[in-house]
Amino acid sequence: QVQLKESGGGLVQAGGSLRLSCAVSGRTFSRYQVGWFRQAPGKEREFVAAISWSGDYTYYRDSLKGRTTISRDNAKNTVYLQMNSLKPEDTAVYYCAAHSGSWFPYSSAQYDYWGQGTQVTVSS
Repeated sequence: QVQLKESGGGLVQAGGSLRLSCAVSGRTFSRYQVGWFRQAPGKEREFVAAISWSGDYTYYRDSLKGRTTISRDNAKNTVYLQMNSLKPEDTAVYYCAAHSGSWFPYSSAQYDYWGQGTQVTVSS
């Protein structure tokens, strides 16, 4: 079993930055691909970013490219999501998720394990 726990969310003004963390415990972390998704009230969950188990491959939502960076530290069993130049439309609950093996990173259905989420609120 794999457990994921997000942290780092909060209230930030537009134009500010946040770094979200996803701590993974359980089975060998380095075997897992990890993705971030978000869900705003009344909207479907959407892909934000993903990173391969090695960290060699990263994937981003087109609208977030240039102001979002995903990274991982396998020694700390943690994946990070750095978000800059935040906008009110970035307000959502952010979730991290993990999958072992080959995967299509953009689809939430590909992921086997999910965290509880962390709230990000961007004020205008």
